[in-house]
Amino acid sequence: LFDGIYPFYPQQRKAAVFDISSIIVIVVFLTLAGSFLLIIPGIRGRARWYWTLRVLLSLFVGLVIVVVQFTGDWETGWVQANTSYKSFSPVQVNVDIGLHIGLAGVNVTLRGNPVKQINETINYNEHFPWSFGADYDHSYSQGLQKGLPSPILYVAEKFRSQSPCAVHGQYRIAGHYASATLWVAFCTWIISNILFSMPVLIYGGYMLLVTGAFMIFSLLSFSTVRNSPMCLIQIGTSTLHVAYGGSFWLMLAVGLLCFVFGIAVVAMHHLNLDLLKTFFDLREDTAEEYQEMSEVFINSHFVNKSL
Repeated sequence: LFDGIYPFYPQQRKAAVFDISSIIVIVVFLTLAGSFLLIIPGIRGRARWYWTLRVLLSLFVGLVIVVVQFTGDWETGWVQANTSYKSFSPVQVNVDIGLHIGLAGVNVTLRGNPVKQINETINYNEHFPWSFGADYDHSYSQGLQKGLPSPILYVAEKFRSQSPCAVHGQYRIAGHYASATLWVAFCTWIISNILFSMPVLIYGGYMLLVTGAFMIFSLLSFSTVRNSPMCLIQIGTSTLHVAYGGSFWLMLAVGLLCFVFGIAVVAMHHLNLDLLKTFFDLREDTAEEYQEMSEVFINSHFVNKSL
């Protein structure tokens, strides 16, 4: 021991709870939503509820498109196993091992059952990036130098570029194109909001359909990783299997929601345009223009003069 800890383990690692980028995106969209809620009392009548529904729904779609870029649960998997904790040590620990795959990298989680075992706190969450500009193999080498627990290194090794599994390149390219497609969807989402503020609402509906299409394309791009069989991740007597995670299914749901609302706008444009304009607060209220005056005052001096 050196100052009470093993020299090969310079510090106790702590599990990461939140991703900073996701927090920033969520705070920005919540600020926009809060600002709108402050001015909503100034809108009169039923238009207030129409504005609330449209703005909050639109902000939710934009939030999902951006935040899933930074999440790590496009594919997830958990397994409980008895395994060795350190290299060159016969000591076995009971742990939960999690694999979380995102567009920009992979997170490997290690949590003890219980957390306190062999006089240590077993609670890790290590990120290994593979986005363009990041070196996955270098991050893995740094993990070796840090002396990360053996289960984390074993799982992370499966995604190395030199691994016989040969899934590194496919995950990297699939994540890159899925991310690029989502950024295009974000741009079309902005354009759809601009078009919905104009009198010709059908073009906003078309652009909302394009937004949903690009969101579905991102899912198809990421799904190409299933074309090659995943390496068997055997930990002790247990096998770690991965399946589509929360971000994948959330993106699918929001993409279908964009299709539904886009089709609804296009259909209402052809079936009931007045109702559509009422919902978007674009209907011209001409009632006041033709409202009869209840009382008229006439200046008799000017009337007699003109006569």
